[in-house]
This record gives sequence, C-alpha cells and structure tokens, in this order.
Amino acid sequence: MDIQKNNTKAEIRAWLLQAGRKLVAEKGAAFLTARKLSEASGCSVGTIYNQFGNMDNFVLEQNAVTLDELGRVLAEVLPGSDFYRRLNRCVDAYMDWIVNHKNLWFLLYDFHLRNDNKNLPRGYKRAYLNICRSWEADFDRAFGQLSAKERKVSRDVLLTAVFATSSFLLMQSTGKVSKKNVCRLLLNTYLAGLEVLKRVK
Repeated sequence: MDIQKNNTKAEIRAWLLQAGRKLVAEKGAAFLTARKLSEASGCSVGTIYNQFGNMDNFVLEQNAVTLDELGRVLAEVLPGSDFYRRLNRCVDAYMDWIVNHKNLWFLLYDFHLRNDNKNLPRGYKRAYLNICRSWEADFDRAFGQLSAKERKVSRDVLLTAVFATSSFLLMQSTGKVSKKNVCRLLLNTYLAGLEVLKRVK
C-alpha cells in the first residue's frame, strides 16, 4: 500500500506513528530505526525525516502517546476517602500497564536515560504533568503539615523511585515475589517515613 499517495501530511504522520508503535510493541525499541519504520509503514525514509526531522523527535511523539495512555489508566483509579489505598491502586494499575506494554515502556525509559530532558515539547510535558496531577491533590492533603517545597520534593522523589524501581524490575526475575508487591513495599515504606516526618513538624 502506498500511504504517501492521496493522503494529507497529517494522515501520513498518524500512519507513521501507528506503524512505529506497532513495531516497538512487537519487536522492541531496538528495532525502531528509520529503515525499519520505512519497511513497516510503506513510507520512504525521506518522508519520515520530512515529517519528524529526526528519529528522536519521532520517539518523543511516541512517548507522549505512552504518557497519555498511562495518564488515562491512572485517572480511572477513582478517588476515595483513603489516600493510601488509592495510591496503592494507582501503583497496581501502573505496574499492570507497563508489564503489558513492556517494549513501549522501555522506549520511554531508554530515551530519558540518554537525554537531559531540558527541551521537551509542550505536549510531552503536559502528558507528564497530567500523571502527576492524578494524585497530587490527595498527596498534598495527606501531608499538609509539610511545607509546599517539602511536598514537591517528596512527590518528585517518590515518582523517581517508583519509575526507576519498576523499570529495573521489568528487566529482572523476582521469583515468587510479584513485581507489583515490590513496588507497593517501596511506596508504603516511603509513605510511612513521610508520616514520621509529618509528626515531628
């Protein structure tokens, strides 16, 4: 199929993103090259670069889609009266998603390991912030005794810890211990420490 004929630039771009996502999901991030994407999509390498400029920009758009999908998953975890149970359910939903979309997750993780993240597109930052906001308000209510700066640092540390630990767990065999339970243990140990900090304020 010649997707480049009788299709708008926006349609070709969407087709390339769809083909690239399928390629990564089935084969892994290492297969996402301009040549492989050209073969999978039926578009020329030149068309790919005309659309995205370079493959890093293509990966950024893919990762923004991943963050949007993950944000929707976390948003479906309904707020409840118990912040701790809700946050545990968020971790469960997050782990379920990345285990089921391992290759797409590693595309995101590997990109951030290789880049300084200083010049991310606005849409990418928006997708990330939406994930943060899915539990930010509950976190601030639970730890209102801490200063705004302390709460922000605490949220950032927790996100970084869960992000790094979950990515490491995907690469390891945890035996009879579930990856989800390891992340829950990390989460609840950290929250317990914040409860101690809250009491001494």
